[in-house]
Amino acid sequence: MDLRHLRYFVVVAEELHFTKAAQRIGIAQPPLTFQIKALETELGVQLFDRQPGRVTLTEPGKIYLEEVRAILEHVRMAALRCQLSAQGVTGRLNIGFTESASFRGEVTSTLHRYRSLFPGVDISLEENRTGPLLDSLRQGRIDIAFVRPPTNSDDEIRFVLLSTEPMVVVVPKGHRMESCDAVSLEELRDELFVLYSRTTRSGLPEMVLSACEASGFNPKVVQYAPQISSTINLVAGGLGISIVPACMRSSRSDDVCYIPLSGDGANLVASLGLAHRVKGLSPAAQNLLKLIEHAPDPI
Repeated sequence: MDLRHLRYFVVVAEELHFTKAAQRIGIAQPPLTFQIKALETELGVQLFDRQPGRVTLTEPGKIYLEEVRAILEHVRMAALRCQLSAQGVTGRLNIGFTESASFRGEVTSTLHRYRSLFPGVDISLEENRTGPLLDSLRQGRIDIAFVRPPTNSDDEIRFVLLSTEPMVVVVPKGHRMESCDAVSLEELRDELFVLYSRTTRSGLPEMVLSACEASGFNPKVVQYAPQISSTINLVAGGLGISIVPACMRSSRSDDVCYIPLSGDGANLVASLGLAHRVKGLSPAAQNLLKLIEHAPDPI
């Protein structure tokens, strides 16, 4: 028994006439009659009551028709779901992002556009630091990650630089530099610093430390915080100052001031990139990449 036999049976049951059913299917009547008889033999049940000039469904035939229609509908839906998944219209997409990336309006607007275009995709979000997010990518727990460099493409992970933004100094309200239009790194020599996670010698905190060293001093770091937002909270509490990406300027704006960097500090920028696995990228993830590539404004 195959699906063809089931479809033949449904057409005959709807037409209740073998010749008309054969014409509708597009085959000769004798082969159709043979196929239906073979189906009845396989089932061990008479599906049709054949009388001269009249064909009707038997009671078992009526029950079989209900079940066969349900089977064919399930097969149709299975094919449709398979096709939609292959097109990335349905499925699941696991996205990672660093905390500061979530403050970029372009990132959130991209996710909003994607959800609007592909409402059938179930989106899962994971926030973490760049290092753990790259590990999650390699292990297949997430599909795509918005991360902060430095990170490089390799055989497993492709990294695409999306944008850069200036770094700014954040000081508590009432600080002596609160009213400055801009400050140089050298002017921060005697300040106490609060920096964010420095689990490896990479990322934004390492870039800040290296820039200060290049300006002739080692910053006095009094506290490391787990996230950039918690760093700003500590600055607001008066523990020290920090240097953060400009996208964080809306955070605790009533309690802290954000000041542009001048001189060599003006070259201090935070980059944002997109990382994804080279192989095994799902259609849903491919659609997100295409959306970003064809965005009217770069992220």
